[in-house]
Amino acid sequence: MKLYFKSGACSLSPHIVLRELGLPFELEAVDTKAQKTKSGADFTAINPKKYVPTLQLDDGQVLTEGAVIVQYLADRKPDAMLAPPAGSMDRYRLQEWLNYTASELHKSFGPIFRAPEDQRPALREGLTPKFDYLAKHLDKRQYLMGDRFTVADAYLFTVLNWTNYLGIDLGRWPALKSYLQRVAARPAVRAAMEAEGLLRG
Repeated sequence: MKLYFKSGACSLSPHIVLRELGLPFELEAVDTKAQKTKSGADFTAINPKKYVPTLQLDDGQVLTEGAVIVQYLADRKPDAMLAPPAGSMDRYRLQEWLNYTASELHKSFGPIFRAPEDQRPALREGLTPKFDYLAKHLDKRQYLMGDRFTVADAYLFTVLNWTNYLGIDLGRWPALKSYLQRVAARPAVRAAMEAEGLLRG
């Protein structure tokens, strides 16, 4: 398998999952502005949607959409239990979290990154009710689904980590701050971040 990624982008989520599972994979960086891969390939020919993450399977098929990719990966190694069994209520709960992260959190960060600095405070404040909801849920839990790390945590961690680049202080939400630190300490997460040049030293 080959994961096409951009450092620090949402492709960090399947990158973490690949390392958590110990699956063999290649990484190839993508310049999403130029639509070129590091090896010089035309990225639009690989993924016409023009964004990461993109996972090229061993048989040549290409899978897109982060929430789908991480479930596909988890199902390659079900004994690792990064996703509950297909058809179970817990699996639908996992999908609920993946969809919430994608539609409510991930999509709320894009405008902040793109906005002029004077417009960012109002956009940041728009995240407050979502962070309130998350903090309440995580207050007595280690991870989104309870005591076990799942692919939903890989995605939520990736998105919450963007607060470090946008001047959003998670100190207002101690449960979120401790959650981010807890996930960041996982060896697979550290390895993925080091590989993407996101950790210093």
